[in-house]
Amino acid sequence: MKPKTLRTAFLALALGASPALAQDKILNVSYDIGRELFEALNPHFVESWQAESGRDVTIDQSHGGSSRQARAILEGLPADVVTFNQETDIDVLVEGGLVQEGWREAFPNGASPFYSLPAFLVRQGNPKDITDWDDLAREDVQPVFPNPKTSGNARYTYLAAYAYALDQNGGDQEQAQEFVRQILSNVPVFDTGGRAATQTFAERNIGDVLVTFEAETGAIAAQYEAQGFERVTPSLSLFAAFPVAVVDANAERNGSTEVSTAYLDWLYTPEAQEIMAQNHYRVSDEAVTAAHADDQPEVRLVTVDEVFGGWDQVTQDHLAEGGILDSVFVNQ
Repeated sequence: MKPKTLRTAFLALALGASPALAQDKILNVSYDIGRELFEALNPHFVESWQAESGRDVTIDQSHGGSSRQARAILEGLPADVVTFNQETDIDVLVEGGLVQEGWREAFPNGASPFYSLPAFLVRQGNPKDITDWDDLAREDVQPVFPNPKTSGNARYTYLAAYAYALDQNGGDQEQAQEFVRQILSNVPVFDTGGRAATQTFAERNIGDVLVTFEAETGAIAAQYEAQGFERVTPSLSLFAAFPVAVVDANAERNGSTEVSTAYLDWLYTPEAQEIMAQNHYRVSDEAVTAAHADDQPEVRLVTVDEVFGGWDQVTQDHLAEGGILDSVFVNQ
């Protein structure tokens, strides 16, 4: 075979093989306790994407405290998408030039395909009779939740307790701060993320009540069924959005913008919403919500905007160095 003919043959072989070799890959950097949810979701998206595009996709996962994950991305973790539990952690990526400013408008419901709320998990028989936030401030109760300085999960716990106190005392800020100071002082150990706090409570047998997202209480109760943990929904809690975003700078560099966007879009489909509900998350799909009503008790939900004036105000008033969180978190 002549050299030109040989080169032509190799080119034809390569072009003919390329569709079969087509492979997409994305890294989803997520919050600490989302492992099981995305282990359930990802295989279904792989099937959907293959049917839609004719291409395979590999989805790698990274899990940790949401705020720590955001910092890791700023330091070089090559996330294509983020699925966080706190909007401020995506805003940090906006400030770092990695995510576009209009990320909340890129997907429905403020770019939050599912949501949850801080709730309680108590030991079998609820021996301390823990029913609401007041009980977490009692001297004989040890609540367990992660460090609100490193965990988005714990920040929601902190803010939910604060919102409850404001609701109970007519909006008195000083009383609310004393209330959350007492709760924080009762915590026996502060882990960096929600999964470590779960292990502290369920495996190390520390504490009387685990405070975490409602979705996690359902998963833990099932995982540790032999221990007889019981789920408790407080009278008032905080709406916890689970925001998502394409990490535009990374996705463009990795050539994954198309599949990254499709992945997050797919989270709003009935198929994905059903999987979320099966994992005890609350969703926007009305039919799915109705089908899982028995698993999701009614609760009065307030929002960060209503109580605190939005996340920017929370960051300024509570989370900034020297803010309210620092003042109530002394000696911890």
